[in-house]
Amino acid sequence: MLVPAVAAGMMMMGAQAQSAAPQLAVAAEVAMQDATPSASQVQQPAAPSPAAPQDDAAQDIVVTGDKGAPKGDPLEQLNAKSFEAVQSVDKAVVEPVAKAYNKGLPRPVRKGLRNFFSNLGEPVVAAAYLLQFKPGKAFETAGRFGVNSTLGFVGLFDVAKRKPFNLPHRDNGIANTLGYYGVGPGPYMYLPIVGPTTLRDIVGDTADKMILPFALGRKVFKPAYVIPATILNQLGERAAFDETITAIRKEDDPYTVYKTMYLRQRQAEIEALHGRVSDEKFVPIYGDAIRTPGKKDAPKLVVPDPYGDDIEDEPAGDTPPQ
Repeated sequence: MLVPAVAAGMMMMGAQAQSAAPQLAVAAEVAMQDATPSASQVQQPAAPSPAAPQDDAAQDIVVTGDKGAPKGDPLEQLNAKSFEAVQSVDKAVVEPVAKAYNKGLPRPVRKGLRNFFSNLGEPVVAAAYLLQFKPGKAFETAGRFGVNSTLGFVGLFDVAKRKPFNLPHRDNGIANTLGYYGVGPGPYMYLPIVGPTTLRDIVGDTADKMILPFALGRKVFKPAYVIPATILNQLGERAAFDETITAIRKEDDPYTVYKTMYLRQRQAEIEALHGRVSDEKFVPIYGDAIRTPGKKDAPKLVVPDPYGDDIEDEPAGDTPPQ
């Protein structure tokens, strides 16, 4: 995102106008003296001093124009175009498939698939907690992975969150670890396939993908398994997010609302690592906090207004992460 130099240009124009004003006054006075009968009465006025006081109104400089891209989103124009392009493809292709996915597969099957892919990421969560010097949560996560991988039939059932284990899922990763140690998010980006992200999250997510082969074995990450598994996982996330994204599209500025939701969720996750839980309402747009559609008692969706107040919308299957 480029910041326009409108203000600087107009200030230079204002300075030129002030310097030219005394010369125009001299020329006008000379012309009036030339029109008198006696040429001997013509007197050349002294050149005004550059430091001569000017009228207050003449000194006012009005600067107009755009202020440039918002802070944290230097690529706003490019991101907005990318968002529009992705949404067009989503409406034409992905959304119909996601709706068919929701209607065609029973909720227990869809929930089981989401549990399976969530369980695959538990080693990364445990590693992140170790890097944050939180061995207790790291061992709990490792225990959760072991319970669900065995008693939960390779993670299809989340047995670990129930009694007697009481081991809840927690979102964590290398990107959160960077944020935990004070690394800022960097510029916001909306990328095809990747979706909303920041520079910090791209670096962290890449590191997460490098850890998994060492934790689960390289055979699991052959292209023959990875490609269909990734497609199925992304389809499940999109299907779970269907009602939320429909509500976002009804907003006046869907791009800004979507960006605000993403950044708020990321900040809330990092704040939670420091034990600071915000009372601010926000809607999770990824991860296990999004409920699998199908329950009648789904809570009310709250779409945050990026310019101030929160806007309540229609019910959807989303709850803030714990």
